[in-house]
Amino acid sequence: MRKPYSFLLFLVFSLFLKAQAPEKPASTDIYEKVQKLNFLGSAMYIAAHPDDENTRLIAYLANHIKAQTAYLSLTRGDGGQNLIGPELRELLGVLRTQELLAARRVDRGKQLFSRANDFGFSKHPDETLSIWDKSLVMSDMIRAIRTFKPDVIINRFDHRTPGSTHGHHTASAMMSFEAFDIAGNPSKYKNTGKPWQPKRLFFNTSWWFYGGRENFEKADKSNMLSVDVGVYYPLKGRSNNEIAALASSQHLCQGFGRLSTRGSQPEYIELLKGDLPKDKNNIFDGINTTWTRVQGGKAIGAILEDVEQNFSFKDPATHIPKLMEAYQLIETLEDEHWKTIKLKEIKDIIVACSGLYLEATANDASTYPGGTVTVALEALNRSDADIALKSIAFNNGATTFQLDKELKNNQKVNEEKEVMVTDDSSFTSPYWLLAPSTLGMYTVADEALIGKPETPRNLIASIAMSIHGKPIDIEREVVCRYSKPDKGELYKPFEVLPKVTASIPNKVNIFANGASKEVPVTIKAGKADLSGSVKLAYPNDWQVSPSSIAFDIKNKGEEKIVSFTVTPPSAQSEGKISPIVEANGKSYTHELVEIGYEHIPFQSVLLPSEAKVVKLDIQKAGENIGYIAGAGDAIPESLKQIGYNVVTIAPEEIDKTDLEKFDAIVLGIRAYNVVDALKFKQPHLLDYVQQGGTMIVQYNTSGRWRKTRVMAPFDLKISRDRVTDENAPVSIIANGHSLVNFPNKITEKDFDGWVQERGLYFPNEWSDDYTPILSTNDKGESAKTGSLLVAKYGEGHYIYTGLSFFRELPAGVPGAYRLFTNMLSIGKNQVSTKKVKG
Repeated sequence: MRKPYSFLLFLVFSLFLKAQAPEKPASTDIYEKVQKLNFLGSAMYIAAHPDDENTRLIAYLANHIKAQTAYLSLTRGDGGQNLIGPELRELLGVLRTQELLAARRVDRGKQLFSRANDFGFSKHPDETLSIWDKSLVMSDMIRAIRTFKPDVIINRFDHRTPGSTHGHHTASAMMSFEAFDIAGNPSKYKNTGKPWQPKRLFFNTSWWFYGGRENFEKADKSNMLSVDVGVYYPLKGRSNNEIAALASSQHLCQGFGRLSTRGSQPEYIELLKGDLPKDKNNIFDGINTTWTRVQGGKAIGAILEDVEQNFSFKDPATHIPKLMEAYQLIETLEDEHWKTIKLKEIKDIIVACSGLYLEATANDASTYPGGTVTVALEALNRSDADIALKSIAFNNGATTFQLDKELKNNQKVNEEKEVMVTDDSSFTSPYWLLAPSTLGMYTVADEALIGKPETPRNLIASIAMSIHGKPIDIEREVVCRYSKPDKGELYKPFEVLPKVTASIPNKVNIFANGASKEVPVTIKAGKADLSGSVKLAYPNDWQVSPSSIAFDIKNKGEEKIVSFTVTPPSAQSEGKISPIVEANGKSYTHELVEIGYEHIPFQSVLLPSEAKVVKLDIQKAGENIGYIAGAGDAIPESLKQIGYNVVTIAPEEIDKTDLEKFDAIVLGIRAYNVVDALKFKQPHLLDYVQQGGTMIVQYNTSGRWRKTRVMAPFDLKISRDRVTDENAPVSIIANGHSLVNFPNKITEKDFDGWVQERGLYFPNEWSDDYTPILSTNDKGESAKTGSLLVAKYGEGHYIYTGLSFFRELPAGVPGAYRLFTNMLSIGKNQVSTKKVKG
């Protein structure tokens, strides 16, 4: 299980440490729910990634205006970095999806997505739209608009400035600008729902789009609206911008934990399409947002406005008869959109007013299709309302238990039922990862899932009740509730997973000579008393023995490790190996990855089980490497694959460690951005270099996160230069330098097969003490020569590189291994060179 950095989480409300815990609203919360019930208006915010959203504006719309508010993030942020753990690519997308949902639980917005895959930084929307399938992403956007039916849409980015920011950013705005008109056209995208025409399209502008505050002050604002996102909420005891800060602080894997702010704060939006409101402080001015918006709504509004005006904070249960009357009228509405939304809202309010506690918990956190689980129902009425418990149903009513019990004030009712999950139940793993994806798009076979933030739970308790003699059905997701002595009460989602999964722990297996390797396979039982066999699928030019291995596992959740002997071919070769488990007459090919951090619900992710095998010809000099962790990468594990002894050095222990025993010291990505201690320990590292050591510094970002200005022995200025095309040509401009000659001869072929990018945050200025080794650039741009710099310092060598080794080595790119080995071997030409042991 992935381990979180718990100390970061004190910034957030304690309830978010228990992300699956049931809501327990106080009277003030119920009153705000009633206010929201009486507002029939919607807003959609559109951008490209997790963290692009303006939580100040989302919180303002959802909490001050009381509008239905959604953030449509076109991607899940799969292409970024992770400051709190090892998850990258698809797994990072899962983590960032959940961080977005955590943010929405704070600011009370809703979360939507498209199928677009975050393939990494893009310099222009033309490139973005050539990699994304624009037609599919546009259809997803139209589907979101037609489903959510926003009155207003707000773009985070400016559609008029292509090339000035991340290509994904501008592409999101350009597509939204088109979609505003397309969504209302019945002849376009006919399979994405009924046409819906939003009233207004805005751009959420700011001083930084104008190049500075002074320029923005002078700008013509006649076409802009301004709202105060610093408004204070007495019922919450917090300002809107405080809530916004807490929401954005959920993006912990991006380092967005931050201090809260208070006080008046203007937010500007520029009208792009639609009519300009007369009241330039009211986004919904001129739009009917009352109950009279829907046919039959006038009578409902009269009832609910009376409840709002005369709300009893002391005894909310007094409103239940009126709320039940309104509930029955809402059931008769012809407008299915608002009927669905408002039925859910009023049900929540009725339950809250009665102090009704309903919870369905499983005795285990998972089962498999066809498996059985014990579900415990706890029902407690904490009011004098006349409430009866009629029945509880599962599997869409296929499994129903009659109960017929009266719920008396504060008299708890407990029921336990054995429930079988149907054989055709789908797995609850993230739905967008179930099929192979492309560089730019995820594949989703079930159109009903497109746009949803996560896979819907498939074990739902539908509880039939009567309140004051009137029928009402309440749904509860089945969850797993448990406790730990050091944590207290905790919750997990209830998962439906395969009976068995298998994984190869080392995702890249490097064979540096002809020797065979033992490759372990971990088999995990999803049920008790599991027996079967496992074999490996492998490339034709490789050999594996034995052909299969039998196993027998007694307990659910237990793991068994078996090993196969894998022999590489004589020539350089790359391929994949995949475990196939045969059990109960079926084949299983998934591995189970678990992601656990305290600020998000526990995640169970199914991925195709596979690992890369690479036979390469590589030599090295030196044995012992010191590693100082930065923002998180798998460099140490990768170096161990080719025979290095890697020792992690705690930053606080740098001055107490005998650095001379290391042939080289490697700093993890963004180390100077995130490790405070380096500002004090840098002299010890530079002294190590001066005495003959080799120090390799991987990329750091420029700007606000750099913790020390003295990260290099000579002048070096980090820029935002990057090369995003992983296939961009690379030229060796220092052909005689040992970095490209010893112990491995580096050629341009060594840059074949790189993934996602060449590199990022290259220096663009440096002193004459450095030698640039490579030149590379994206199409149409000038050559960038700062990707790999080396300087002699005293008796040793200092190397700074923005090349994306943190992506390439875990991906098993042969040329990246050969070049990194040369970096570790610099200055050791006189030392005997050893063939790397596999």
